[in-house]
Amino acid sequence: MKTYDIIVIGSGGGAIISDEAVSQGLKVALVDKGPLGGTCLNVGCIPSKMLIYPADRILEIQEARKLGIEAEIRSIDFHSIMERMRQGRQEEKDQIRQGIKEQQNLDYYEAEGHFVGDYTLEVSGERIKGEKVFIASGTRPLMPRIKGLDEVQYLTNETVLELRERPDSLIIIGGGYIAVEFGHFFAAMGTRVTILEMADRLVASEEPEISHLLHTELSKRMQVQTGSQVEEVKERQGGVTAVARNVNTGNKAEFVAQKILVAVGRRPNADVLKFENTGVETDRQGFIKVNEYLQTSKKNIYAIGDANGQYMFRHMANEEALLVVQNVFYGGDLKIDYSAVPHAIFSHPQIASVGLTEEAARKKYDVLVGRTKYSDVAKGQAMMETEGFAKAVVEKGTDRILGFHIVGPYAPELIQEAVNAMASGGHIREINQGIHTHPALSELIPVTLNSLEEA
Repeated sequence: MKTYDIIVIGSGGGAIISDEAVSQGLKVALVDKGPLGGTCLNVGCIPSKMLIYPADRILEIQEARKLGIEAEIRSIDFHSIMERMRQGRQEEKDQIRQGIKEQQNLDYYEAEGHFVGDYTLEVSGERIKGEKVFIASGTRPLMPRIKGLDEVQYLTNETVLELRERPDSLIIIGGGYIAVEFGHFFAAMGTRVTILEMADRLVASEEPEISHLLHTELSKRMQVQTGSQVEEVKERQGGVTAVARNVNTGNKAEFVAQKILVAVGRRPNADVLKFENTGVETDRQGFIKVNEYLQTSKKNIYAIGDANGQYMFRHMANEEALLVVQNVFYGGDLKIDYSAVPHAIFSHPQIASVGLTEEAARKKYDVLVGRTKYSDVAKGQAMMETEGFAKAVVEKGTDRILGFHIVGPYAPELIQEAVNAMASGGHIREINQGIHTHPALSELIPVTLNSLEEA
């Protein structure tokens, strides 16, 4: 049995840890069945945004009429768009693989492993043991229990990236960020899209008014059915049929499409890795339990990224990896801080949020709420952006920003000013002390914070 100073499971955020360990002269094992680079690079944020960017350009052209511009889209090369995404992804993976080959003291096990004892894994019939183990094992698509699902050729957010031809029609089961992002992409490509979501609104973790605007805007381009639980899917000539029950009335309806995409969430890989064999505790959903130092219930075993289920974003996995590196390799005593973790949804309109929603904030604080439309600032008026808005949730009496939420163009970029302010103290004065360019969309942030009132 080979022994190592460090075992890292997962080559996404985990690569930050393995790289640092190698640079320290430690003997390291990296275990990942692949593809190299983890979820973000291969089936998540990177490839999906390479698809969504051209979709955004299509919508800009289609909506240019409101600005007095008559433009025509003559053709959309779906195959070229998909191939560009796949080629870019492959180039990144090749670079990672080459980097692994050039590292000393690093053994790469390109296979699926699982724990067979304390700090001990079995990989391809071989056992390896590490003094310290870092788990960055990610997640995989969650498959709901739907009658007939196993009997049809369904797509997931992973397999959809391998499509060679654009489907004429597509049913998407789910209404979270994966569902609405792919709904936006395929509708822009010319596919007839139907979204079936069991909850009463899309992206249910966002502010209700943001969910409402997203529903309204997407409904202009596709069929959106909330409160609609898919109970059965079945093959039909040339496609699939989904039978959905209205959760309020009990009435059932059938939806027909060429392809079906299941996008109801992600599940952890605890069952595959058999954490119980090394004393690592998981919660009821299978995510690894960690403390504020990202330590598991087993000494010298840490879990970062999607595996611990805290905030399932690559930027947070990177932050967690850097914290663990500082604590383990440099004797730090840092605690993870989740108070200012941003996220974005690249739908149309775009959405970005950080901190607490109004509902969550009211459970703990007396709050003030500010709302500002894009059209309330000069640049928004120039863009003729009449629907997008920003919302601030602030603690009454302290002016501390508890949450900030944006829906509209460039929301993922605009949110960063609120994130930076919250990370450095989180008070309105941190925003107001800076001079904001006029006219620019960034004025949306201070204007929103200065429009506070009791709601």
